[in-house]
Amino acid sequence: MTIDISQFFQVFFDEAEELLAEMERLLLAVDLDNPDPEDLNAVFRTAHSVKGGASTFGVTDMTEVTHILETLLDRIRKGEMALTTEHVDAFLAAKDILKMQLDGHRLGSAVDQDAVADVGMMLQSLTAHAPVAALAPMAPGFNAPEAKVVDHSGGRRYRLELPVMVHREVTALGAELGLMGHVAITPLDHDRNAMVVTTHESLDDIIAICSFVLDPEQMVVTELPPLDAARAELESAERAKTEAELGYGFFDEIELLPPPQVGGVGYGFFQPIEQIRSTAEAGADDNRGYGFFEPIEQIRAAAGIVAEAAPAAVAAHVEEHEKKPAKGEKAAVAAGAEAGSIRVSIEKVDQLINLVGELVITQAMIEQRVDTLDPMKHERLLNSVSQLTRNTRDLQEAVMSIRMMPMDFVFSRFPRMVRDLAAKLGKKVDFITNGAATELDKGLIERIVDPLTHLVRNSIDHGIEMPEVRRAGGKSDAGRLFLSASHQGGNIIIEVSDDGGGLNRERILAKAAQNGLPLAENMSDADVWQLIFAPGFSTAEVVTDVSGRGVGMDVVKRNITAMGGVVDIRSAKGFGTTISISLPLTLAILDGMSIRVGEEVYILPLGFVIESLQPAPEDVKEISGKGTVVKVRGEYLPLIPLYQMFDITPRFADPSEGIVVIIETDGRKAGLFIDDLVGQQQVVVKNLESNYRKVAGISGATILGDGGVSLILDVAALIRSSRQLADETIFS
Repeated sequence: MTIDISQFFQVFFDEAEELLAEMERLLLAVDLDNPDPEDLNAVFRTAHSVKGGASTFGVTDMTEVTHILETLLDRIRKGEMALTTEHVDAFLAAKDILKMQLDGHRLGSAVDQDAVADVGMMLQSLTAHAPVAALAPMAPGFNAPEAKVVDHSGGRRYRLELPVMVHREVTALGAELGLMGHVAITPLDHDRNAMVVTTHESLDDIIAICSFVLDPEQMVVTELPPLDAARAELESAERAKTEAELGYGFFDEIELLPPPQVGGVGYGFFQPIEQIRSTAEAGADDNRGYGFFEPIEQIRAAAGIVAEAAPAAVAAHVEEHEKKPAKGEKAAVAAGAEAGSIRVSIEKVDQLINLVGELVITQAMIEQRVDTLDPMKHERLLNSVSQLTRNTRDLQEAVMSIRMMPMDFVFSRFPRMVRDLAAKLGKKVDFITNGAATELDKGLIERIVDPLTHLVRNSIDHGIEMPEVRRAGGKSDAGRLFLSASHQGGNIIIEVSDDGGGLNRERILAKAAQNGLPLAENMSDADVWQLIFAPGFSTAEVVTDVSGRGVGMDVVKRNITAMGGVVDIRSAKGFGTTISISLPLTLAILDGMSIRVGEEVYILPLGFVIESLQPAPEDVKEISGKGTVVKVRGEYLPLIPLYQMFDITPRFADPSEGIVVIIETDGRKAGLFIDDLVGQQQVVVKNLESNYRKVAGISGATILGDGGVSLILDVAALIRSSRQLADETIFS
C-alpha cells in the first residue's frame, strides 16, 4: 500500500506562505514604543505554526530558523526584553530566509546557505542571554550559548499518556514541550510513552503543541499535584545534568540530523522532502500507519479536545477551551474564516466561469427565439423564460464574485517595499492604505501589481523629498504615501498619492522638447503630465538602481490601457501628485451597447459612452485636411465614421441622418458615427487574439443571442485614430 502525500505538502506550502505574509504584515505594523501584546502573540503564533508544519514534514532547515526566531519572540512577548528596530529588521530578514527555503522545497530554486547562516547568527546574537531550554540544535557554524538552569518550581504538572508513536515523534514532541518547562518521559507498554510536564504555561498551550504531531483525542491528560520545594530543586538539577550531556534537552544534533550527502539534495544539513517521501512509502505496511503523516488528517478533523480518563477538573477545563474563542478576538475571526472557506484551483474557477458564460449565451438565444411567440398563447413558456433569465443573471453574478479578490492581496506587498526603499534613500515615509477590502477580478489583480509597484517606487524616489528639504518647506520630516481603492459604477479607481514636491512643468516641457516630442502652445497641465508616459522619458538627473532610465511609465500606461483602463494625473507643485487608475471590475463580462453599421453589429463598451444623439446638419463641419467635427453643446468633437474604419457600406453617409454616440477615454472625447442603436446587453468577452489574430480597433468578440459573432470595439484606439482619418489611419 502506498500513499500520495503531495497533496499534504501543497497544503503546507500554501499555509506556510500565508503565515509568512501575515508575519511580515504584523511586524511592519507593530508599534515599537508601545507594542500590542496581542500583536506580539500573533507574530509568535505565526512563527510557531510555520515551525510545527515544517517539523511535521521534515523540513528541518525551516525548523531550525523558526526555533531561534520563536525563542526570541517568546522573550519579547513575555516582557523579558524590549522590542527594538534591530529585532524587527532581524525578524524580517528571517522571514525572507524562510520564504527562500520554502521556495527551495516547493520550486526547487537555489537556497543561499551563507545568507541562512548569517541570519541564524544574527538571531543568535540577539538571543545571547536566552535560557538554554529555548534553543534548538543549530546548523554547522552556529555557536550555542552558555547553559543555564531554569527554575520551574511552583508550576503545574500534567501527565500526558501518549498513543503509539514512533521514537522520533516522541523525541520531537518532548523537545517542543521542553520549551515550556521540564519534561520527563516514561516508557509504557506496547510502544507507548507518558510525559510529565512541569510548566507555568496553560493546558491550552500544551495541547496546541501536541496537536502538531498527534490527535489530541488519543491522548489522556491528567493534572498532577504540584511538586514540593525539595523535589522541584532535584528536578531542576536533573534537567541541568541532562542538558549538559545532550546539548539542548531532547535534541541530539548528531543522531537526529542526517549526515551530509555528497552531490545529494537537501542543502547539506537538513533532510530532503524526497527522502521523507521515500521513507513514508517504505513504511506503508507498518502497523503504526505512515510515520508522522497520519496525524495530519486526524489533526484537521479534530474540532475539540477530549480527555476520556482525565479528572473532572481537567475535563471541565477542556470543555471551557472548546467554548471560548481562540486567544483573542482576532484569532477567533481568523479561525472562523478558515473554517468557512475551501481551497479551489483557479483552473476549476475559470472552467466554471466559461460554462456560465456559455449558459448566458444560450439563455440569450432562447430569449430571442421566444420574442416572436404570441404572448397570449405561450404565456406560461414566456414566464418560464423570464424566470430563467433572472436565475441566469443571479448565477452569473455569483460565479463572477468567486474570481473577485480584495485589493489587500496587492496592497499587502507594499509596506515592506516602502520601508526598505525609504531606508535606502534616507527618507522617512508613512505608508497609508484605504479600501483594501475593495474587490477586483483575480486576472486584473495579478496584472496590476507591476504597474502599481512602479508608481509607488516613483513616488518615493521622485515625489517625496528628503527630510531636510521637507523641513525647509514647512512640512513634517516624514512624507505621506497613500494607496487607495474604491468602486465607482462598474469600475474600480486605484490612486497612488504623495504629499511631495509635485511635478515640475518647466522641466517636463524642456525634456520633452529635448526628446523631440510634439508640443503645442499653451498646453494644459493635464496634457503636460501625459508627456511623462512617453517611451524613454525621464527627468532624473542621476540614473540609480531605483529609477532614472526612462523605462517604466510608458509600460505602466500600456499595461493599464491593455486592461481597458485609464490613467490620469493630478499634481500641484509643492503639494504632491496623485496618479489615478480606472479599471473595469472584470474583463470576462461587460455591459455593452449594440450598434449597427450597414449589416454588421458591433458591441460598444457602455463604460465609455456618454450619450447618443442625431446631430443637425449645421452642427457637422468639415475641416480641410483634418476630417469632420460635430458641435455638441458648444464643443467641437472629432467625428469618427465607423464605416470608414472597417470599410463597410453604410446605410447613411450623412451624419445628420444617422446616429452619433459621444464616447470618452483618456480625457478625450469623440463622436462615433453609426447607422443605428440596436440595444443594451451584457456580453461574455471572448479573446479574439488567441482564437484568430489581433485586429486593430477591436478588443475582443462575443456571441449574440442569434448565434452570430459580434466584435467589441476598442474605444481608446478609435479616439487615437480620429486625428488621422484622412490619410494616416492607424488601421492601414
